[in-house]
Amino acid sequence: MAEQQHILVVDDHDEIRDLLGRYLGQHGFQVSLADGGQQMRQVLAGASVDLVILDIMMPEEDGLSLCRYLKDNGGPPVIMLTALGEETDTIVGLEMGADDYISKPFSPRELLARVKAVIRRMSEVRPRQQTASEPEKMRFEGWTLDLNQHQLERQDGLLVPLSTSEFRLLTVFLNHTKKVLSRDQLLDMTKGREALPFDRSIDNQISRLRKKIEEDPKNPRLIKTVWGGGYSFTASVAS
Repeated sequence: MAEQQHILVVDDHDEIRDLLGRYLGQHGFQVSLADGGQQMRQVLAGASVDLVILDIMMPEEDGLSLCRYLKDNGGPPVIMLTALGEETDTIVGLEMGADDYISKPFSPRELLARVKAVIRRMSEVRPRQQTASEPEKMRFEGWTLDLNQHQLERQDGLLVPLSTSEFRLLTVFLNHTKKVLSRDQLLDMTKGREALPFDRSIDNQISRLRKKIEEDPKNPRLIKTVWGGGYSFTASVAS
C-alpha cells in the first residue's frame, strides 16, 4: 500500500482552510491545518510534511515571508494561493522557490491536480541511494548543486533556494553541458507527459534560473540562448 502523503494547508481564512482540508482528506491525503506561521512551524516541527499549500495574503507573516523561510530551511515544496491581480506577488513567490501557484477563486479539482503534479515531480528528484559511479554533487563556476539535499550553494556558502522545476532544469543542463537543447527537449526532460502543446514555461523557468546563477541575467554567460535552436549551458561541470 502506498505511503499516505502529508499536506499542510496554511491559510488564515477558516472556511477556505477547512474546505481544502476536507477535500484533500477525501482524496487520500493526510492533512494538517494552520492559520499562520506559528502553527505552520509547530506542525513542521512535529511531523514530516510532503507539501505546503500557502496563502499569500495573511496578517502578521505573509505567505511570501513564510515561503522564504521554508526554502531557506530546506522545507517541502510549496504551492502558493494568490488572489487575482497579485501578479507581482506571484512572480516574487516563484523567484523565492515556490513550486507552483493557483489564483483564487479556484476549483478544488484544479488544486488537487496541481498537488498531485508537484508531488509526482518531487518524488522523481528526491534523494536516492547513490552508486559508486553517481556523483552526489555537481560543481560549476563557483556553484555547487547537491543532488541529495536538493540545494544550490554559492561559493561563499550562501544557499540559493530552487523550486522543484528549477532544480530539474538545472540538473538537465548540468548533464548536457555545451549542447544545444531545444524547448521541446527541455520540456520533455523536465515535465514529460505533463507538458502541454505550445508550453512556454521553459522560458519563464530559464529567466528565473538566470536571476539566481548569472552575474548579469540580462547578459547571461552560463545559459545562452541559441536563436532558432533553444538553449545551451556553457560552463564546465565537475563532480
